[in-house]
Amino acid sequence: MSLNHLLSWLADTSFSNTIRGSVWAEPVIETVHVLTLTMFFGFVVMLDLRLLGRFLVNRPMSQVLLHLNRYLIASYVVMVVSGVLLFCGDPVSFWTTFPFKAKMVMLVLAGLNTLAFNATVGKRTAIWDLDPVTPAGAKIAAVVSMVLWVSIIAAGRAIAYVLPPPI
Repeated sequence: MSLNHLLSWLADTSFSNTIRGSVWAEPVIETVHVLTLTMFFGFVVMLDLRLLGRFLVNRPMSQVLLHLNRYLIASYVVMVVSGVLLFCGDPVSFWTTFPFKAKMVMLVLAGLNTLAFNATVGKRTAIWDLDPVTPAGAKIAAVVSMVLWVSIIAAGRAIAYVLPPPI
């Protein structure tokens, strides 16, 4: 089965038709998506600014991670679920847009950036916890993170401008 057939099948499901046909479903899901994205991005910025030595510098990095991670994870999960629900509402239209594909690529890159951080310099947080100078690898990960998340948000907004208007 090709991707186009799979997307067409999904678009024809009663679930997809319900989201697309409902007066409230899409706006409510979109609102939840944007609000959790805002919350998630706020926590990402706080974490990245700490890695850059510009915010919460008097707090150990392990403590900052401990406090922010639960909010990052919770908002990320709700953001992904609401994003998947939005996609299910009109998968064929979403998939045909460049901004959607760019957003998906950048989401993968953001995930890889997080994995790379956690597998390298993030493993040694206790060593540089109280050091006033954050390791260069952590700073690079922070800059890459912020660039990617700003780009993901921009691509997400661009999707709305290239999709056909709702029927």
